[in-house]
Amino acid sequence: MKTEELFEDVYARFMLHFYREVFKNFSNREATLTTVETFCMEVIYTMEEPTVNEFASFIQISSPNAAYKVNSLIKKGYLTKERSETDHREYHLKVTQKYLDYYNVSKRYIEQVLAKTKEKMTQEQWDSFHDALAIVRKVQEGDIPAYGRYKNGAAASGEEGD
Repeated sequence: MKTEELFEDVYARFMLHFYREVFKNFSNREATLTTVETFCMEVIYTMEEPTVNEFASFIQISSPNAAYKVNSLIKKGYLTKERSETDHREYHLKVTQKYLDYYNVSKRYIEQVLAKTKEKMTQEQWDSFHDALAIVRKVQEGDIPAYGRYKNGAAASGEEGD
């Protein structure tokens, strides 16, 4: 299998696991996220408390359209708006525990796969794997601005632990 195919396969398996877990619990959710809402929540979570305008700008939609999506997510209990401490005219979007519970389905699986992977590698292999991921992230920087937990390479540099 070529490297591109292998990478695509690994990415697809993470997605499939996430969606299987979401659908498994589908009937237990009274206010399920639509596909577009799921994508919006993932962007907002990754940006770490953006304003509505920052969110709209990032996904390249109008502010009124973003506000509509945000209000729907607030009604479903996945988001809150909190007044900025520095500029009281602005509100930052914060994900709720309800969303974190939803998101953690994916995060837990990533942690499990990485723990099992690390067990099968030597420390040198693990360090090389980490370095390879950091290179991929660096290549992506030109396409995706750094927001939230990914500012200044914190996640890629291992500052959040590994």
